[in-house]
Amino acid sequence: MLFRSLILKASGLGWVKKLVTRSRLFRPMIKRFIAGETLTDAFQVAEALAGGCMNVSLDLLGENVATEIEAERATAAYIEVVEKIAQSEFKDKINISIKLTMLGLDQGDAVAESNFRRLLTAAKPHGIFVRADMEASAYTERTIAMIERVYGQFPNTGTVLQSYLHRTQEDVERLIRLGCRVRIVKGAYLEPEAVAFQDKEVVDAEYLKAAKRLMEAGNYPAIATHDAGIIQKLKDYAELQKIPKERFEWQFLYGIRRDLQDQLRDEGYNVRIYVPYGAQWYPYFSRRLAERPANMLFIAKSLVRK
Repeated sequence: MLFRSLILKASGLGWVKKLVTRSRLFRPMIKRFIAGETLTDAFQVAEALAGGCMNVSLDLLGENVATEIEAERATAAYIEVVEKIAQSEFKDKINISIKLTMLGLDQGDAVAESNFRRLLTAAKPHGIFVRADMEASAYTERTIAMIERVYGQFPNTGTVLQSYLHRTQEDVERLIRLGCRVRIVKGAYLEPEAVAFQDKEVVDAEYLKAAKRLMEAGNYPAIATHDAGIIQKLKDYAELQKIPKERFEWQFLYGIRRDLQDQLRDEGYNVRIYVPYGAQWYPYFSRRLAERPANMLFIAKSLVRK
């Protein structure tokens, strides 16, 4: 946790941000994990992955807009992504992930819900799934409640749960009852001990518990992890419980563990790659580095993997 805190705090310093965003040293790493700054850039990556039998979730990076006007612009940008997917020959393999704070959650639930419904209305006729990413713990209840309000009309949406939060096992059951699709992740935000487990072994155990439950009873859950050990345990569990491969999917961040992505695809599993893009990539990039101490070495090793 100390390493994580240091990375996240350092990323907020102006000189660190300037170093990362302007230095040539970081460009290969950034290019590896961010699909570009424009929708055109991202779509080239998405269609190449889809053509290689991967599924894709496009994510226009950004969060916490400051005004309702900015929320309107973000909504329009998300709708543009939906329209682009609808025109693609790979539209059945590409969906989108969004941030509710980009749709105006900080300006009020009503603002965000109105914009969210507009986006879902645009996506629904094309069968395009829109996942509301989970943000910091202050937004967890509001995000889940939002999904509960819209899901009856828009079953083309779902959300994300983070295994490091104390509340997550209850939320797993809550969303299983609702019937929406859930992505399970460990969690990347800096959270206090009062709301989140701090020990990695505990977080991993909570992750396995939540993932198994979703695989058993969830609606096409997304198992999002790069941890080969956890993946093997869940593969063994699925085989033991006779859970068909088509009942769930593995999800990976773009640029990380391409070898494992290919292996799982070749074994007949559904694999989806989370493809982030946009000018506001810096907070996302910082969180990836800070998730755990191994990530610095892990990312460096990824640069030389096929």
